[in-house]
Amino acid sequence: MTASFDYFVIFAEMRTGSNFLESNLNAFDGIECHGEAFNPHFIGYPNRTELLGITQAMRDEEPARLIGAIKGQSQGIGGFRFFHDHDARVLDPMLDDPRCAKIVLTRNPVDSYVSWKIAQATGQWKLTNVKRRRDSTVRFDAGEFEGHLARHQAFQLVLLNRLQTSGQTAFYIGYDDLQSVEVMNGLARYLGCEARLEALDASLKPQNPEPLERKVENYDEMARALAQFDRFDLSRTPNFEPRRGAAVPGFVTAVHAPLVYMPVRGGPEAEVRAWMAELDGMPEDTLPTRLNQGALRRWMRGKPGHRRFTVLRHPAARAHAAFCERILVPGPGCFNSIRRTLRKAYKLPIPADWPDPGYDRAAHRAAFAGFLGFLKANLAGQTAIRVDAHWATQAAVIEGMAQFGAPDAILREEEMAAGLVAMARQAGIAAPQAPGSVVPTGPFALGDIYDEEIERLTRAVYQRDYVTFGFADWAS
Repeated sequence: MTASFDYFVIFAEMRTGSNFLESNLNAFDGIECHGEAFNPHFIGYPNRTELLGITQAMRDEEPARLIGAIKGQSQGIGGFRFFHDHDARVLDPMLDDPRCAKIVLTRNPVDSYVSWKIAQATGQWKLTNVKRRRDSTVRFDAGEFEGHLARHQAFQLVLLNRLQTSGQTAFYIGYDDLQSVEVMNGLARYLGCEARLEALDASLKPQNPEPLERKVENYDEMARALAQFDRFDLSRTPNFEPRRGAAVPGFVTAVHAPLVYMPVRGGPEAEVRAWMAELDGMPEDTLPTRLNQGALRRWMRGKPGHRRFTVLRHPAARAHAAFCERILVPGPGCFNSIRRTLRKAYKLPIPADWPDPGYDRAAHRAAFAGFLGFLKANLAGQTAIRVDAHWATQAAVIEGMAQFGAPDAILREEEMAAGLVAMARQAGIAAPQAPGSVVPTGPFALGDIYDEEIERLTRAVYQRDYVTFGFADWAS
């Protein structure tokens, strides 16, 4: 059989059965799958330092090197697994290359979410011996699931659109299809491999074969939460779902007042939420959130004269908040995997453990300056780490909001006190005093380390925000 492809990629996500699929592909004589070759935190497999003679540093410097090695050094046709948060720099070359075979693996998103929660709780991500199986039940979190679903659907829609516009197709395979040796042999045929399997690899075992009722502690609550979704969206492969705009579960509506807060992550979110709760005379935890687009549009139709708004923060203050809250101090709220990678691969000068008595003001300034250097490369698409919402440009965040509906008002944090009250009055609401500018605190405040060099580094990262929104120097 003449080979139609030079290599392959399995587009999948965690807990979709990608390990099992890889194991069976590697059972074919003439197919070799190399794990998560472009995971930003390791290369191929955890605790590996290189793949096919390419180190992680070499891969991060020039990702095409590793693709070349996979094409040239694999035993037969080579490939790898690729998730939505892997190195985005290789996505366009793969999608544009008709000699790259695309395999799209999907699973019911509720099942994959529950499986992911159980794996987190037990620390068991693979099972080869049922005697070592760890069991756990988990609680369903509607907001967390909404984010899980939105991320995966958005990535699937990117894949579908790019394949359509380039005139390519993919081999689509569902989680349940993984148990079919006939489907697996069909996949081998698609890849141009003449070998066939008599039986599937039995080394990996299903980890959580019980029904959802036995795995989810608040099953009834989950069923009620999922009732807001179109049931067909939950049961069909998301590759073929209708186009959607921006995900909106992070938007916050008042209980009575006709106001919708569209947060920019890394801004004064807590202060604005508290003001909205006071506006209605309600506890803050009663503010409606986690609404899908349909529910939010229904809310908007029922609130004529409503206002949508967001609040910007100065780029230097926002970058410093992201550094202090998400990178510097390990633990809850910290992006611990990114923190480790920044220390190891990008040599960010932050302590391995916290607290560190030697971490003084000079060390904080050096560490923040190093973080700004990383952000410049990250936003330019030069790193393997995701561009997180906490440090993405605010211009890009607001463009994303506009896919649902642009905010009526874009306030600056330093003008927030007067701006929130004025906007509430426009909506016919007598508003309480609004919070003023918030200075996020860390082990050291931004004012303790700010100088012309910090401003210059920040402008190099966020020039787009400075130009788009007219930010002046932070100290001015």
